[in-house]
Amino acid sequence: MNIQPISALKALFFLISVTIMTACSSSDKSQEGFSGKEGEVVLITLDPGHFHAHLVQKSMYDQVDPKVYVYAPDGQEVKDHLEKIQSYNTRAESPTSWQQEVYLGNDFLSRMISEKKGNVVVMAGNNQKKTEYIKEAIDAGLHVLADKPMAITVSNFELLKSAFEAADRNGVMLYDIMTERHEITSILQKEFSKFPDLFGDIEKGSPDNPAVVKESVHHFFKYVSGSVLKRPAWFFDVSQQGEGIVDVTTHLVDLIQWACFPGEIIDYNNEIEMISASRWPTKMSLQEFSEVTQVPEFPEYLKQDVDEDNVLNVYANGEINYTIRGIHSKVIVKWNYRAPEGAADTHYSIMRGTKANLVIRQGPEQNFKPILYVEKAGNTSEEELAKALKASLPAIQAKYPGIDIKESEWGWEIVVPKSYDVGHEAHFAQVTEKFLQYLAEGKLPDWEVPNMITKYYITTKALEMARQSK
Repeated sequence: MNIQPISALKALFFLISVTIMTACSSSDKSQEGFSGKEGEVVLITLDPGHFHAHLVQKSMYDQVDPKVYVYAPDGQEVKDHLEKIQSYNTRAESPTSWQQEVYLGNDFLSRMISEKKGNVVVMAGNNQKKTEYIKEAIDAGLHVLADKPMAITVSNFELLKSAFEAADRNGVMLYDIMTERHEITSILQKEFSKFPDLFGDIEKGSPDNPAVVKESVHHFFKYVSGSVLKRPAWFFDVSQQGEGIVDVTTHLVDLIQWACFPGEIIDYNNEIEMISASRWPTKMSLQEFSEVTQVPEFPEYLKQDVDEDNVLNVYANGEINYTIRGIHSKVIVKWNYRAPEGAADTHYSIMRGTKANLVIRQGPEQNFKPILYVEKAGNTSEEELAKALKASLPAIQAKYPGIDIKESEWGWEIVVPKSYDVGHEAHFAQVTEKFLQYLAEGKLPDWEVPNMITKYYITTKALEMARQSK
């Protein structure tokens, strides 16, 4: 057989083709499909300025490659992040094995996009430009797992909508980290509301007596992973972090949609009515500010929020009143400086039904641990409530073994084994695992994207209303 020599032109074409294919297979990993196989997800951590970034890596995941690419401006925030990851790698119990490849420079965003060394970008940091970063990453064909909030202004909201449209065009996923869906009392509140004989129908409520209320109390001084949390100074600048009414309320609005309308698409154009919104500051002394930031003076960008007594006013508190499909709902967020001794961040929630109320309390009477109670409502008698609750229990126990009930001064208490109390930090791994599942399945549930859009419409519209209100 005679072998003819390849022409120079054909050889050049072959070389170019091989080069392109090699480049696509090695660096453009965002275009690969996911099957759930080991190491197929390669994380990129972008400008990690919030502790939620390192909590995503507190655990290892089979589907995620141990090598993580970090892009950030040089500074203390990224150093703190890398040190925390290293502490996870060297801890005595269940150490992780992350390998960090770090690029530091002011061009970190453009460098990340041009190099495209991973396929999933994790964002948890300064929120001022987060929505822009999300859009840039999505346009580059990268999946994004973002900490809340993904939008802190009405203009951010419009850009976020376009990011979701781009994600759909590019075949990538954009998902926010909703840890509170994995808290056991919130799960059980949702589950018990599904029993008509027990809960009845959800009440419509009124502005003065909403059918659903969720209130969250947080603290600037707190412990994370066993040590005092160091917050960046910009965390107290609402133009960078976002006001409380667009930050923590993201979780609360999400829980209402998730629990009251499970698996249903909520259209913000036709099914949401905004009623009122308000905001107010938490006052913080320089000593308190320095204690949590390790910064000795208020930065220049905070001076506009410092009063004549040298006290910083942080607009971290807010309230939103609205209806969702005619159901009156209220969310409240409050930030105090430090929790009482033995306490931590707290959550209160009530879902009012025609036959029973489902109430989560987390006060001193509960030793600051969230506990779900079932109270009678309407014309329901104690006997009818007990009968319906006991009838619902086997189905609950089939999904959540060990759950039980007992009578208490607060109504029927839902008894939860300690094994379900994994703690807030562990919820980040649970959210990440759910996202990895969606990647392997190739799609998010149909309701997720429209409901994320609705959620951020509510929070950003509420901020606009609160700022306009006297």
